[in-house]
Amino acid sequence: MFDLSQLAQTVTQNGPTARVVIAAHQGSSPREVGAAMLVWATGQSGTIGGGALEHQATEQARALLRSHGKSLTHTALGPKLGQCCGGAVTLFTEVFTLETLPEPAPLIARPTSDQPMPLAVKRLLSTARNQGMRPGPQLLQGWMIEPLSAPQRHLWIWGAGHVGRALVHTLAPLPDLHITWIDTAPDRFPDAIPDNITALPAPNPANAVALAPHHAEHLILTYSHALDLDLCHRLLLHGFQSCGLIGSATKWARFQSRLKALGHAPHSIAKITCPIGDPSLGKHPQAIAIGVATHLLRPGAKAAQSLTA
Repeated sequence: MFDLSQLAQTVTQNGPTARVVIAAHQGSSPREVGAAMLVWATGQSGTIGGGALEHQATEQARALLRSHGKSLTHTALGPKLGQCCGGAVTLFTEVFTLETLPEPAPLIARPTSDQPMPLAVKRLLSTARNQGMRPGPQLLQGWMIEPLSAPQRHLWIWGAGHVGRALVHTLAPLPDLHITWIDTAPDRFPDAIPDNITALPAPNPANAVALAPHHAEHLILTYSHALDLDLCHRLLLHGFQSCGLIGSATKWARFQSRLKALGHAPHSIAKITCPIGDPSLGKHPQAIAIGVATHLLRPGAKAAQSLTA
């Protein structure tokens, strides 16, 4: 996915920035096609993997910063770099400035040299536009084509305490995920918050439930059991894709009784998962975050799964 927002912010903060993307590979590769990293004069972010491959690509990218050029390189990993992988990787590197950032579009297509757009690329773009398709990243007849990055999942994290911070730190780097982070006041949040995080201070966080998309996933872990209960109550009325509540089996038993008293049917209450995480990992905030993230990454899984806290 082409993360135009991250690229624009990096260029704004650091000046000319090289973007290195895996355009194609044969055999074993340290990362998938579309994996990318950004390189500027004094730093870099992201990864294409491979150790020696990434080191070489970073040096080549910094050389291109001086000429504002672009390059398409094909590297055999084993013999040339002394790596155990037996494959070959094609990297496309291009330098962006504020003046050369691409326009937002469902598909970002650009040539790897100066060749005009071939008919095959025109057909792919037309088909994608007319049929609403999102083809995967690919190198097609000398043109690099990548879908514009857009969040596919919306996760709302309620609470900016120790566990909330650990969850955000762990989950923020994941692609296709946008996190809305809610707590009672601005000073509840850390000073530095990742770009794909929306901090939402609200004196009464439960009032923010109405702002959540009905397909959002939720993790409730505030400092207050009363607030946790109110959030569960309002989310059951509002609707959600999944909802997880931090707590013990005793807490959940009490919540089920109170939610039933508030008029919720047992089958509705059962849509909330409590506890969340993986009990075998322990109760440390980072361990909870790892357990939740593990479930989140499993195919077809949602944020809410099972930990006693």
